[in-house]
Order: sequence, then C-alpha cells, then structure tokens
Amino acid sequence: MADPPPTGDGGPLADPPATGDDEPPADPPATGNGGPAEPSPPAGTDTPGEPSPIGMRGTEVAIAIGFAAAIAGAIGLAVCYGLGGQPQVEGILLFVTLGGIGFGIAAWGKYLMPNGPFVQEREPLASTADERGSAAESIERGTEELGRRRFLRRLLIGSFGALGVALLFPIKSLGPNPDDDLQHTSWFKGSRLLDTNGNAVRPADVAVGGVVTVFPESAVGDANSQTLLIHVADTPVVTRPGRETWSPMGYLAFSKVCTHAGCPVGLYEHRTQQLLCPCHQSLFDVPRGAVPVFGPAPRSLPQLPLAVSTDGYLIAQSDYLEPVGPTYWSRS
Repeated sequence: MADPPPTGDGGPLADPPATGDDEPPADPPATGNGGPAEPSPPAGTDTPGEPSPIGMRGTEVAIAIGFAAAIAGAIGLAVCYGLGGQPQVEGILLFVTLGGIGFGIAAWGKYLMPNGPFVQEREPLASTADERGSAAESIERGTEELGRRRFLRRLLIGSFGALGVALLFPIKSLGPNPDDDLQHTSWFKGSRLLDTNGNAVRPADVAVGGVVTVFPESAVGDANSQTLLIHVADTPVVTRPGRETWSPMGYLAFSKVCTHAGCPVGLYEHRTQQLLCPCHQSLFDVPRGAVPVFGPAPRSLPQLPLAVSTDGYLIAQSDYLEPVGPTYWSRS
C-alpha cells in the first residue's frame, strides 16, 4: 500500500475540520398519527372546522326568513282549511311550511355549526390527548352555537308548533262525535210506518209477498232508520221466542242496513222468503228472524216490533232492541 503524499512540511495530509454545516438535518417533529406535523395556519385565519364569520349574519337572516315563512304558511294552512279549504292553496301552503323548516334546519347545520374535518387517518386507532381535547372543544363549540342563537331556536320551535296546530284542523273532517247515536234510531213507541212519500201504511196496503221501505214519523229518509216492511203471510209469524206479538197480520219489519258493510238490503224473494244484499250477496232467512244463511254478514238483521194502532195504521212498539248496521257498531 502506497504512503500518503507528503505535505509541504513532509507530513501526511490532515482531515479537514468539521463544520456545523456538515451535520445531518434534524428530523421534523412527529404528530400523534406518526406523520410529520402540519404547518400552523397563518395568524388571522380561521381555524379548520370553525364557521367563518364572513357572511354569518346573512346566513342567520336567511334561516330566520325560512322559519318565519314556515310559521306563516302553517297559519295560512289552518285559516284556509277553517274557511272551507281549497286543495291547490293548501298544497302550496304546506309546501311553504315544510320547505321553510327543511331549509332552515339544513342551512343551520351546514353553515352555522362546526364542520369537519371530513377526512381522518385510520391509524393509530387510539386517540391522542390532543385529539380528545380537540373533539371536546368541538362539542362545546356546537353546544355554544345552539345556545347562542336563541332567536333562531325560538323560530324553529314556533314553526313546528304552528305546523302542529294546522294539522289539528283536519280532525274536523271526521265529523261530529257520534256518542251513542249509533245505538239508537228514530223509531219510537207508537210511531206510524210511513212510506218514501210520507204516507202512513195500513195493513191492507201491501199484498202477501209484497215489500215496502218505511220510515218513522218525522224521519222520512233517515238512513239509520230505513226499514223493510214485508207481508210474509196472512197470519202472525213468530221468528224467535219472545217475539210472539211482533208480527200483526203476518207483517215483519227488519232493518234495511246490512250487518256486514251497511249496504241497503232491498231484494226480497217471496218463494224462498229470503232477503238479498246486492253488495256482497249476503242472504237472510226472513221467517227465522233474518238470520244470515250465506255471505259475509255476521249476524241477523235487527227486527222492529210491530203493532196495529186503534185507527188502523201499522206502528212500531218501540225502537230496535239492538244496534242496526255493521257489527262493529255494537262492540263495547
């Protein structure tokens, strides 16, 4: 191996002195997820996730207008319905109400509440103390935002309240409370049987095998009281025990309202002595008290007890002893 070349004074060359510029660069500080720390935002800029104050006032005004429009629309909807209603106007007002509420909530959440960050590294799974503190601060900021905007919050509650009041008005469409009206009809003791023209019926007016629709006095046309008067035979017909006096001169009277769906039972076949409901083909056996023998009807047609007045007219001994019409009317 050759000797190093001599220097001017006869000695070997020396290594150059080390300087500070030759030291390796320091590693950048690490963040909680193992990567390099992001540079801090310049002074005076918004913190990520914070709503910008620029235009915030205008956003609040727009949201307030949305909620106010919702309140006005709900009030208008209630007034329109109370005055009789108009489908097109009601639809427009309902659109304004729901649209104002939807716009206000969406804009509030998007522009006034803290947003983001929307992308987050998956590793490491455990949060650092700084990240947990940042999350707690974000929740606190959101709570403060909700508490600070009392005016918008009151408008939001007012819009929901006005809509709720407006939705109560359609209950009026259900009609009056029937109370116990479905348990009774207009028949009363001594009421004469009147035909559709208002003429009182005598026993000689209907031939054997004939049928006529009758109503009580002062209630001609009453749907619940419509009754089929059938001249079944020349002699009284006992349909069930306890009804021995209900069929003077062979007349029977049954409610015309079907016990299945409330349709009018108007077809009588004298040969088979059966009543037919044309809606769903229920058949009722007249001599046995109009008991259903076919079809969906669940129970017999109520029978009206009859008598003959001293002046020769057919009259009712009383009202029906059971509710007329579909069976659910008589459920307790």
